[in-house]
Formats: sequence, C-alpha cells, structure tokens
Amino acid sequence: MGQSKQSSDIEATLPSALKHTLALVLAGGRGTRLKDLTNAEAKPAVPFAGKFRLIDFPLSNCVNSGIRRIGVMTQYRAHTLIQHVQMGWGFLRAEFSEFIQVWPAQQGVDSESWYLGTADAVYQNRDLIEINNPQYVLILGGDHIYKQDYSRMLADHLRLGADASVACVEVPVAQAREFGVMGVDDTDFITNFVEKPQHPPEIPDMPGHSLASMGIYIFNAKLLLEELRKDADRPGSFHDFGKDIIPSLVGGGRKVLAHRFSRSCVRESEEREPYWRDVGTLESYWEANMDLTSVTPALNLYDADWPIWTYQVQRPAAKFVFDNDQRRGQALDALVSAGCIISGSTVRRSLLFSNVRVNSYSLVQDSVILTDSDIGRHCILKKAIVAPRCKVPDGLVVGEDPKRDAKRFYRTENGLCLITQESLDALGPNDLK
Repeated sequence: MGQSKQSSDIEATLPSALKHTLALVLAGGRGTRLKDLTNAEAKPAVPFAGKFRLIDFPLSNCVNSGIRRIGVMTQYRAHTLIQHVQMGWGFLRAEFSEFIQVWPAQQGVDSESWYLGTADAVYQNRDLIEINNPQYVLILGGDHIYKQDYSRMLADHLRLGADASVACVEVPVAQAREFGVMGVDDTDFITNFVEKPQHPPEIPDMPGHSLASMGIYIFNAKLLLEELRKDADRPGSFHDFGKDIIPSLVGGGRKVLAHRFSRSCVRESEEREPYWRDVGTLESYWEANMDLTSVTPALNLYDADWPIWTYQVQRPAAKFVFDNDQRRGQALDALVSAGCIISGSTVRRSLLFSNVRVNSYSLVQDSVILTDSDIGRHCILKKAIVAPRCKVPDGLVVGEDPKRDAKRFYRTENGLCLITQESLDALGPNDLK
C-alpha cells in the first residue's frame, strides 16, 4: 500500500471533492418485515420520531456534509416518497449545480425488468450518472436511522488512496451473522468480504467483534461504472453491492477501505454510542422510537449543529386538557407531536405522531401511535404500534392478555401488537369486553 496523503492536502482538496460527489439513495425497497406499515408506501417513506420519515436521515446527512447532488432511486409504492421529497427537499439551487432529484424505476432500451438488486438499480441509472460526470459516487440506503458526516468518510477515502470504501459498524460476532462482514488487515483495508457468514472474521484489534457493513459505499466513479458493466454481464450474479461488487473488487486486488462508523458518526461526545439502527422489523422500529423517550437518548434530534430536515403539515401546538381526580390529560417520558390532543388521559413512555387524539380515561403506555389516529375512551394500549388513521373503539384493551391479543392483531414473539384499521374493522362485540 502506498503512502497516505497529508491531512493538510486532503483538507485543501476536500471541498472540491465534495462538490464533485454524487450521492445515490436506494429508496425502492418494500420492507416486508414491517408488515402493514409498508402496504401503501415504500420503507424509506415510513414515518419516524413523530414528524420525520426514514429517508430524511440520509438526505439530511448529505446536505449537512456538504454533498448537494443527490439522486433518490424509487421503485415500490413510490407516490408518498416522491411527494415528500418534492415538498420538503426542493430548497437546493439548480444554478449552483445542486439538486435532490427523484429517479423512478423505468423501462430502458436494453432492460425490461425492475431492479434486480442494489447494483442493478445503479447500473440502470448509469446514463444519469454519466450526465452528472462525478468523480466520486456515494451509495446510501434510504431506510436507516443515524447521523453521519460523509465528508469525514470521503476524507479517509482520499487520504488512503482507496478505490472504494465501505462504512461499517463494530458488532459482537454473534450479531455479525446477520450482516455482510469484512475481514481487514491492520490498516483497515478489506482482505475478504462475506455475506451473513456462519463464522464471521474478527477485528484484529477487537477480538470477539466483527466489522459489519452499513450498506454505505464510496466509489471512484470511473471504477464503479466499469464494475457495474462487468457485473451486468456476469452469469449467476445477484447484482448486489454486498454479494457481488465489493467481493469482486477485493478479489481483484483493488484497494477497498473499511471505514469505521465511529470515525464519522455525529454525536455529542466520544463516550456516546455511535448510533445506527436498521429499523427493518416491527420490533426494531418500535425500539428505535422508544429510544427517543429516554431522558438522554443516544440519537440527539435537538442538535442545532446537525439538524434533521423534513416536510411537515403545519398544525397547532399539542394540547392537554382536564385536570381533576377523575381524569387528567398528561404525558410522562413521552414525545407528543403537533396537533395532538390528550383529553383527560395518560400517555406514558410513548411517542405520538401528528394529529393524534387520546380520549378520556384511556392509558397509552410503551406505544407508538402514528399520524391521524383517534384512541377512544376507556382504552388501554400497552406495547403497541397503531397504524396511521386508525379509529380505536372505546374500551379496547391491548397488552394485558397475550392469547387474546394474538387472535385479534398481529403480535410478535416479544408481545408487540400492530393495530391497523383493517384489524379493528374485523372486531366483533365480544372483542371489546
């Protein structure tokens, strides 16, 4: 490996490198493990933390990092996602070669299929990449929760003269079996890359831990386009970055860097956890929202130096009414969004999205209530996710009788219930007693 470049040289060239970086957000996934939450919209459009959508995190990271040319590649149920990007992310200036554009999947001259994998999605948009003529291409998922300064990752990529870089998190070996895992040398260049291995390679300086891919990549643009063309013609390829492109580069002797997330994570101090969550299941989605109800969550959404941007409908302030021994409108260790009315009820360790109403004598505890839902009187909801626009009938009790819950709603092994309007419509008179 050649000598790395001086830090002063990188600092001088980094602004130009950022200007010539094109970010591509892979936002076409369905997210089937989120069940009914993704029946009507793609996973990156799923609401999070009261007012945001999942895609707001990678887009905010790009803008805050100084990357102002971004393509959002959509496919499954894209209407809500496209609408959100158009309404909330149209503030960049085209005359400065800045943009956030939606690139919908479309039939091309030599392709009649939907995207066959993550690499194929980028390959099918190669003409748009070439038109923008970037020097570097940043590949991002549209459905993870984290704050990352991509400029620091690009600086490492330049300083060490990498052909490609893979962002990675340090995880215990037992958890690494669920990820693409990297074996590295003592300089963090990748020596092998395997998807979901039974025996993950361990980090040389951290025995018992492995480096797991975050699905975030930086490529030298010319190399990327060459590899995508090769992969398109490769028999048996999954056309996937983790399964095909990265292993091919490593096996071909290219310099592929494992960039540790701790080097570019945006956090309040080095002592805080480098927060990154894949909210691909109902449990992980619920847990990530519940994290925010703690006193000092690892993910700081109140950081004015690294804001998470979004689009939201303007609503009045949250309102809490009634204060007597019979009924008291109150929220404890909870996040309550604009437009909510807590009317003589208690909300505890929960997160309420916009325009939710919780009516008198009800208890909402350890739950996530999505936008425009109405909780009736005398309800008890514990450890539940209520889908958008649900009208929960008076007297419904969830979270106290596991067998009964499983008959009426989708219930996970850990007791989390998903309440949808369809499941509520199927309830009979005896289900509310």
